[in-house]
Amino acid sequence: MTGPDSSGSGPSRRAVLIGGAAAVGAIAVGAGGLAWWTGSRVVEPDSAAPGSTDAPPSGDGSAKEETFREPEVRASSGGRLDLELSAAVTTATVGDRQVRVLGFEGGMPGPTLRVRAGDRISLRYRNDLGATTNLHTHGLEVSPERNSDNVFVMIPAGGTFDYAYELGDDHPTGVFWYHPHHHGTTAEQLFAGLYGAIVVEEPEPLPVARERVLVIADIAFDANGDVAAATRVERMLGREGDLVLVNGQLLPTMVAAPGARERWRIVNACTSRYLRLRLDGQRMHLLGIDAGRFPEPREVDEIVLLPGNRADVLVEATAGEAVLQTLPFDRGSMGMMGAPRSATTGADLARFVVSGDAAASVAPLPAASAAPRDLRDEEVTGRRTLTLAMGAMGGGMGQGMGFTIDGRTFAEGRTDIEQPAGTIEEWTIENTSTMDHPFHLHVWPMQLVEVDGKPVTGVDRRDVVPVPAGGRVVVRIAFEGITGRTVYHCHILDHEDLGMMGAIRVA
Repeated sequence: MTGPDSSGSGPSRRAVLIGGAAAVGAIAVGAGGLAWWTGSRVVEPDSAAPGSTDAPPSGDGSAKEETFREPEVRASSGGRLDLELSAAVTTATVGDRQVRVLGFEGGMPGPTLRVRAGDRISLRYRNDLGATTNLHTHGLEVSPERNSDNVFVMIPAGGTFDYAYELGDDHPTGVFWYHPHHHGTTAEQLFAGLYGAIVVEEPEPLPVARERVLVIADIAFDANGDVAAATRVERMLGREGDLVLVNGQLLPTMVAAPGARERWRIVNACTSRYLRLRLDGQRMHLLGIDAGRFPEPREVDEIVLLPGNRADVLVEATAGEAVLQTLPFDRGSMGMMGAPRSATTGADLARFVVSGDAAASVAPLPAASAAPRDLRDEEVTGRRTLTLAMGAMGGGMGQGMGFTIDGRTFAEGRTDIEQPAGTIEEWTIENTSTMDHPFHLHVWPMQLVEVDGKPVTGVDRRDVVPVPAGGRVVVRIAFEGITGRTVYHCHILDHEDLGMMGAIRVA
């Protein structure tokens, strides 16, 4: 497949979304930048970031060339992971600039948490921001109640909160992530740098030469080196930064030996940006999206990740130099005469340099696994339709847009769906607007059944699904094993903050 150029030619938005679903081949920190976080404690990071690094390639690399780094790892032991996590303003180097961002434990991203099914995570969260915040463990299938993945918790500036997450013995393996989820500032806090990865490991690791975690996020800075404030129009479109970073780095270099097989766990931690990932000249096999795992690896040349999606990828290194890219993507527009479009630009993300002696022989690709559960073969106990919409409020675009689900904006005290536990429901999610909306349900994963009337091939299990502009998707959800109250929303997080979110209680 040939990717589009900057003019936007190439596959249409809908074709890519359907291809990604069916075949899978295919801060703003208030009006004044980081000054909005008054009273914040500034964390000065160590001169050398923790985590594994790549040796720089030989040759005439420029002084600005960065070697790939990974965040510090916090791993469980004996079935437990006990840690503290602080959120604060921190300084960072992005490219050749010293800037101020928000970070967990002084880093952007925060530490990678590595755990196993059956583990308990005890996390003391310290809020050193000048604003209320909280924490969401995106994709983890854990309780949304009390001090677990409870997005209704509010931690005031200077406060602490003790989270505890119990992973079931049958919790799926894969890559997940964490970020703030305080309604009204979710987009601001994520865009400014508050995000990190979670890996739930297999009992037996895959035989690979190296495993990498790539957390991809975009950001923008003003002339003072503070995170740029979003305009009203940018919030309505869904803000996108002019820099796209991998593990907080600008175009880092990864080094591998010819013939090596690497495992890349990729997180789309962007606030609004869709990622169309390519690594031309190298072979990629996709193991799964989000917590879903395909029966056997699928060779792909392009991977589409919506905001919040993750990918588990095997890369077969071929001698030469390649660039991991994200290609342009048209997310639609506000549907008004002369209104700007949310057309995502492309970007180079990382260099992949493959040279030197060939790697030792590697094990075959993972064998086919047992067929995953297919909810299409099971009895549906209920059906419902959710409608995502947006429209002008208060006299037109200049006054803002309303973002609704079933005609209502989010109200914290209201529960929109009361769902009996132990049921399987089929949801049709309609999008009457002129802009794409990625739909996310906390705690209970969704199985894609149809995208715009086209049946999905195989079992495609995700927690963020594409709802194209003017289109619809059909999903099935098993409300089993976990009860409690949580939310569903558009994962263009500015749209969530502007009201495109609802609450669900399963009991």
